[in-house]
Amino acid sequence: MPDETPGDGEDWQALARAQFPIITAHPELVYLDSAATSQKPQAVLDAVHTYLTTTNANAGRGTYPWANRTTELVEQARERVRSFLGDPAPDHSTVLFTGGTTEGLRTVARDWLTGHLTDGDEILVPFADHQANLEPWLETQRLLSERGTEVRVRALPRQASGDYDHRALADAVSPRTRFVAATHVHHVYGGDMNVHRIRAAVGPEVPICLDAAQSVGHLPLRLADPALDVDFVVFSGHKTLALPGTGAVWARNTRGPALLPRGWQGTPNTAGIVSLMAAFDWLDAISVDRIAAHVSGLAGRLTDRLRRLDAYEILGCPASLAADSALPAAQRRHGIVTFRHRDIPSDDLGFILFSHGFMVRADSLCQAGADKKEGSVRVSLHVYNTGEEIDHLLEVLASLA
Repeated sequence: MPDETPGDGEDWQALARAQFPIITAHPELVYLDSAATSQKPQAVLDAVHTYLTTTNANAGRGTYPWANRTTELVEQARERVRSFLGDPAPDHSTVLFTGGTTEGLRTVARDWLTGHLTDGDEILVPFADHQANLEPWLETQRLLSERGTEVRVRALPRQASGDYDHRALADAVSPRTRFVAATHVHHVYGGDMNVHRIRAAVGPEVPICLDAAQSVGHLPLRLADPALDVDFVVFSGHKTLALPGTGAVWARNTRGPALLPRGWQGTPNTAGIVSLMAAFDWLDAISVDRIAAHVSGLAGRLTDRLRRLDAYEILGCPASLAADSALPAAQRRHGIVTFRHRDIPSDDLGFILFSHGFMVRADSLCQAGADKKEGSVRVSLHVYNTGEEIDHLLEVLASLA
């Protein structure tokens, strides 16, 4: 739990920020790369330290107290994932712990999807989202082809802004569509990808797998909401204030057989799983709704001024990033602003910004289909970022315009 839970006053964000030791230890630096990995609050570090110094043992492989307690913690963590996601039917769902989103998506592909596709079936997947949400499905196609089963992989139609083209989606769906992989929040454009429109287009029977790496822990995700009628949710712990090397797959288990891990299961990342529980406790105490509003406001603040500088091109739809956007909340951007300078290469701009103390991502951002020579600069925000940091960044960017 947080050392001190922020209240409703102006000190809310300052109190939350103060609980991140790496942030407070380096006031000369501004961390703006939370879409790549988030920093960790003291409560998470304390929980891991306590576990490793009082209880550390292997899970499911012993009868002595430390081993029993570790096994209990892993099972408690499964329930914690369900409660954090607002699972409406926890008695029927499955939670598997993985090394992160990439491994989680591969788990769905390998341990579930490959067994439920037949010759001539089609799947719809994103060809312009994170590479991790494309390669597992292409691997599935290759594996099945080696077995003599030909499956067609079709691209989710998209708009120039990076959003899915929901009007064209109906034409991409066929009677042989058996599965859809989608992204909740885009890692480059920061947009909510409107999964409810995908469900409307594909109908009530087709399973949907959601890459939630940029949404879990960043904005409210409540699976009881009809707008999130998905079958799998996959996310990474390290983007959710927890340790690297852990993540989870949640499966609803209502369309098709239940998700079950195949093969021998090795030792889980017990410290990472403990950190994930602690991170969820911290996020609940702070309020994910409040965090989402905070980072969305900062993103709007950055975009409003950046789009007035002719030297910069903002990727995605600037109107949906703006603080005064009239678009519905589901179409707003969530704490990610990606842009290019029209004259300065993005990797050079990244080095320039670091010389001023700003740590940003500056490359092709692991976007599927992107030309690695055509990079961009991504600013991604979290609760520890401030309006003053955004204003300082804008001053530096304006000096380069």
